[in-house]
Amino acid sequence: MSALVEIRDLSIALPASAERAFAVQDVSLDIERGEVLCLVGESGSGKSMLAASIAGLLPSNALSIAAGTVTFDGANITQLSEAGYRKLRGRRIGFIFQEPMTALNPVLTIGEQIDEAIAAHGGESRPARRARALELVHAIHLPQPEAILDRFPHQLSGGQRQRVMIAMAIANEPDLLIADEPTTALDVTTQAAILELIGEVRQRLGLSVLFITHDFGVVADIADRVAVLRDGKIVEQGPAADVLAHPADTYTQALIAAVPTLAFSNKQRPRTAALLSVEKVSKTYGGRRSLFRAARPGTPAVREASLVVGTGETVALVGESGSGKSTLAQCIVGLQTWTGGSILFEGRDLARHRRRVGFDQAIQMVFQDPFGSLNPRHRVRRIVTEPAIAKGVPEEEAETRMSALLERVGLDKSAADRFPHEFSGGQRQRIALTRALFPNPRLLIADEPVSALDVSIQAQVLDLLNQLRRDLGISILFITHDLRVAATVADRIAVMRHGEIVETGETRAIFEDPRSNYTKRLLAAIPGLAWERRRAVLQQDASTACRLVQSP
Repeated sequence: MSALVEIRDLSIALPASAERAFAVQDVSLDIERGEVLCLVGESGSGKSMLAASIAGLLPSNALSIAAGTVTFDGANITQLSEAGYRKLRGRRIGFIFQEPMTALNPVLTIGEQIDEAIAAHGGESRPARRARALELVHAIHLPQPEAILDRFPHQLSGGQRQRVMIAMAIANEPDLLIADEPTTALDVTTQAAILELIGEVRQRLGLSVLFITHDFGVVADIADRVAVLRDGKIVEQGPAADVLAHPADTYTQALIAAVPTLAFSNKQRPRTAALLSVEKVSKTYGGRRSLFRAARPGTPAVREASLVVGTGETVALVGESGSGKSTLAQCIVGLQTWTGGSILFEGRDLARHRRRVGFDQAIQMVFQDPFGSLNPRHRVRRIVTEPAIAKGVPEEEAETRMSALLERVGLDKSAADRFPHEFSGGQRQRIALTRALFPNPRLLIADEPVSALDVSIQAQVLDLLNQLRRDLGISILFITHDLRVAATVADRIAVMRHGEIVETGETRAIFEDPRSNYTKRLLAAIPGLAWERRRAVLQQDASTACRLVQSP
């Protein structure tokens, strides 16, 4: 029996102004019936373009198939018209996009959008489509299915929106499901649930899955085979177990080596004096009184959270989305006012001393999305130096310091004359670090700074943060939902759930002997945990191997 999808010598041409001639070049690849094929590579490697060529989603005004063929179930679909692709998409090829909030229509309810997906390929009556939508919502394990159908996308969590995308993709029981980075920005427990759901759907419907990812932990969990793409070319492909255990290409080896490992040192840093002390801090939203309405109870985002960051120490704050991590960070940096407790910095109450001249420079923040936090209309020079110049620092002095910091974070000083959109994601995060480091802070708060980055870029940023801490002696509060990242950077870990700190301890102790059931659940949800254990043992002596928590 032939493969469901056969790609032969495919090349996709880029515009003449692009950095290279082809998005995808001379690619040959099969997707067998009923298998999960993971397509792995860094941003810009051509993964999404290859997937788009199968579904007929290439932007015709910018990209085109220059050579080669794509065969689906024995038929050459390379030259199909848009009408021909519409018959395939949704009916025989389902597509899950990376960002469901931009893929879902914000003005239609969930039920209406699932109804559209069914109606586009069938003649069922509206009641029958409603019943089918309800069946799908049950199948993807969403709570309160009837109520979910009448909600809008903004009323759902990220994980729930991704489940809705899966429901729409499988509504007509396709033969092929294409999942383009569907778990990249999700926390580990939500990610594990989505991966389990995709595996369940695959088994139930017997469909093939093309899963695009840059996370080899995900590959270890779900892939039958894997293909590695670099600069538009496939450099290695084979059974997932073989590629993970014995990668042949140096690029594959580098990608696997860049995955944060759970093998960490036995050495413990000596405890230092507290630089930051968070003491029973609470933050409640809403609950205000008015003349015409009785006071309503507010929504607690942080509940009596206590946390200490020592001088020169990195503490990782770990938890799922909505646990209150970012709210607590915003309270510390002064972007939110807290409603209870105290925050002490070098022994001084931030509520009293926040506005003292120079004090606001001591705590700086790096945000998750550097593109959203950098002004797109300003060049890097202005972004980095303007706050200091506004406070009276001479322009020449500011220029000298900016050049030195750009070099320290691995950028050429010529970067100062460019705009944020002219850089890659990793480079933009380095610019954000330059801006945060400019006023010589003593505490750096990094809010999910690597969650959306490729593993190789992620590794570079994590190495840079560790180097900055050693060289500059700064303290770091590192917010993440990825325990592998926490193991890489943190001396201690604090675990947060529903606004409460449920467990705090040395990094090694948290991994070897977690006390909280919630911490155990987070550890068990790490993608490719069994593979991670093997990597950990291989990367250190058996006598010092980390006794990782066992999966339940």
